[in-house]
Amino acid sequence: MGLIEFLKDVGKDLFGGGGKEAEQITKMLQTDLPGKITGLNVAFSKGVVTLTGKCDSQATKEKAILLAGNLKGVESVNGDGLEAPVEKKEETEFYTIKRGDTLSLIAKRYYGNAMKYPVIFEANREVIKNPDLIYPGQVIRIPKLDK
Repeated sequence: MGLIEFLKDVGKDLFGGGGKEAEQITKMLQTDLPGKITGLNVAFSKGVVTLTGKCDSQATKEKAILLAGNLKGVESVNGDGLEAPVEKKEETEFYTIKRGDTLSLIAKRYYGNAMKYPVIFEANREVIKNPDLIYPGQVIRIPKLDK
């Protein structure tokens, strides 16, 4: 999965300048993904978050990377240290929201049906708290549809 890049100046402002970014990211991940990552370790340096630990699924790994990356002050996340069980599904795509986007428009673009927006919302529930409140620069998962 490698290093995933994010827009540094957009996203949730979690840090507040206290110098305890790694602790704050750890707490957020443990709250938003309770019990889904064991042995979680978070490092933060110069806008780069490095995550290690064992995830219960590939989806949890992707969500942890997106949660850490969609924070103001984070420009990239290295999730190579997050282990996850190998799944047979195709790899998830990531999408950076642009001005004027809605989940319906994104669903239309990827699935050919705007009414499939709940699939995207459910796949990003930890990152998107309200389907009507997305913002430019936010990175989300676009899961493959089961055929």
